[in-house]
Amino acid sequence: MRKLKVADVMTEQVVSVREDTPFQEIARVLTGHHISAVPVLDAGGRVTGVVSEADLLPKGAGPRRPRSRWFRRRDKAAGRTAADVMTTPAVTVAPDTALEVGARLLVETGLKRVPVVDSDGKLAGIASRADFLGVFARPDREILAEIEKEVFERDLCTPVPQVAVSAGVVTLAGLVDRKSTVAIAGALTRHVAGVVDVENRLTFEFDDSHLRPTEPVNHGVLRDLWPGR
Repeated sequence: MRKLKVADVMTEQVVSVREDTPFQEIARVLTGHHISAVPVLDAGGRVTGVVSEADLLPKGAGPRRPRSRWFRRRDKAAGRTAADVMTTPAVTVAPDTALEVGARLLVETGLKRVPVVDSDGKLAGIASRADFLGVFARPDREILAEIEKEVFERDLCTPVPQVAVSAGVVTLAGLVDRKSTVAIAGALTRHVAGVVDVENRLTFEFDDSHLRPTEPVNHGVLRDLWPGR
């Protein structure tokens, strides 16, 4: 089962500015494209920072008061170019970052979008909250088909039990061979793109919990899910 990466959902056509882009032009870019932030690139196309509406607002906030929050921040009110006002270093992700890791980054930082950079730090795309949420708009029938084919037929090599998907919530029912298969099937199903939650009602024929499992020798999808790891 192939896990989705940031590259699978990111937007490749990205609006950006250069370090020497004038303040006024940055404001025009943001308002003209109806976006709240843009990555800032150096001459080599590498991301060196991000300019957001919040970075530009000090210019129009008027004189600073000594105890204001503006006074405690880096002075951006006098900035003339992107390099003067940008937030640096930029928070970025790599294209091969797991989708859930990228989504967690936005949650933890409170960012609305994050630049995606390659191994050289060059801009490859941008991933927004909407891009990550779009995965959950996947039709139930597609989720069902992937669970049946990828989880049970290919990964577990076991007959497909009763699988139902409604509004992204998956219900697994029926009989499988081993108790350990119940937990693994639930974990694999939860990682299918678009799954909101899993109701695992599987039952088993043989309780293998008292047996010491033999760890897989390969590095396939089951390795990280194997009991005891």
